[in-house]
Amino acid sequence: MGCFQTSPSHSWLYPTVILCIFGFFSMMRPSEPFLIPYLSGPDKNLTSTEMTNEIFPVWTYSYLVLLFPVFVLTDYVRYKPVIIVQGMSFIITWLLLLFGQGVKAMQAVEFFYGMVTATEVAYYAYIYSVVSPEHYQKVSSYCRSVTLVAYTAASVLAQLLVSLAKLSYFYLNIISLASVSVAFLFSLFLPMPKKSMFFHAKPSKDIQKPSNTNAVLEECQEHETPGCDEEKPTSEIPAPLGKLGDGPKPKHATVRVFVQWFQDLKECYSSKNLFYWSLWWALSTAGFNQVLNYVQVLWDYKAPSQNSFIYNGAVEAIATFGGAVAAFAVGYVKVNWDLLGELALAIFSVVNAGSLLLMHYTADIWACYAGYLLFKAGYMLLITIAVFQIAANLSMERYALVFGINNFIALVIQTIVTVIVVDQRGLNLPIRIQFLVYGSYFAVIAGIFLMRSTSIIYSAKCQKKLQSSALSQNPYRPQSEGPRDVIPGTTL
Repeated sequence: MGCFQTSPSHSWLYPTVILCIFGFFSMMRPSEPFLIPYLSGPDKNLTSTEMTNEIFPVWTYSYLVLLFPVFVLTDYVRYKPVIIVQGMSFIITWLLLLFGQGVKAMQAVEFFYGMVTATEVAYYAYIYSVVSPEHYQKVSSYCRSVTLVAYTAASVLAQLLVSLAKLSYFYLNIISLASVSVAFLFSLFLPMPKKSMFFHAKPSKDIQKPSNTNAVLEECQEHETPGCDEEKPTSEIPAPLGKLGDGPKPKHATVRVFVQWFQDLKECYSSKNLFYWSLWWALSTAGFNQVLNYVQVLWDYKAPSQNSFIYNGAVEAIATFGGAVAAFAVGYVKVNWDLLGELALAIFSVVNAGSLLLMHYTADIWACYAGYLLFKAGYMLLITIAVFQIAANLSMERYALVFGINNFIALVIQTIVTVIVVDQRGLNLPIRIQFLVYGSYFAVIAGIFLMRSTSIIYSAKCQKKLQSSALSQNPYRPQSEGPRDVIPGTTL
């Protein structure tokens, strides 16, 4: 048996390889770009109204209900069991998608897909419990990159099979079922972690702050968080699980973790810088997920799949690749994000709003595709900047915690939008009008951050004038260091 043992220096290779294989096959789902044509075609024969107003909202509701319990349970059971549950949920989802019939069966599909997305957190958190901190950046880039490659490859494969081989959408789902089944089998071979971030954490001396590059790589795609008081340097930020303050500590470990979470969140969100970046994160992620959930319905409305050639796979591949390039390129842009970051949020939110309004007003499917490409690239670029700004001065634990809360708030906002705009019990708007609402939603986000950025830039200019005036009146007086609550510009 000794020949199967690995040295400590190579112990990170085995779990990383198995996790990347799981990630690749779980994302290798060529049926996804053509979900709406499949559901509206002869296989399922569902109407656009049934899909939009009765079926798809179930995913949002199930995701919301499951997210927080799964987030807590994932850490408590140490990741692997939740990854296995995710693999099982994938298989159930595609079995129902292939062999279920009617609205109720498709609602069950959406429920189990909500389980898939809620348990996704385990995939990205697992690796930090089985590798040493010096490998965090490397393995997280592998895990993120392999999912992007798999999704892009699946989209290209789907387009080729549909356009050239004239393959039925049913067989695309067969390929997806086979792929997620392979992912499930590999999840069984993951080593069981001995520790986790919160409930089974090591002493605080072992906790290290994640690198900025690592944080950016983890949040390029979709979609995972936090900062603390700007006035405190990193060394002064309390360890997340170390000290609970001067008061008595709760004796029960679970209660102690929840108390620590509350204190960490209270301190982190007291930072205006983190609060506003997190606000943009939550608002934009809610809108982004809503658009992704319904964009294929809009495409089918603009160019019905039964009457025209469709290029959903190619568009998804280009959008994913373009978004990844945009997120990568921002790492080489040197900007004072503390001064101009919220102006960038406002400008690109205007671009996102314009893209969605274009998708609403145009009758040309190619213009609609172009609007989607621009929208997705803009969001992925900004979410990369937001992740860097939020995570720059946080420990891994606080990063994960604020990430989870931001995503939970985004999901609450998305649920409210779904209930009002989409659901039968709400306005029950047709798909074209929905995108008018989504475009207006991003216009409101742009307005909020345009006012905020104007205030920041005006305050900075006023402070600079005051300093120049004071220096001209007393040229021999040492120059002031400036206000303590202004963070020096950071560059990516």
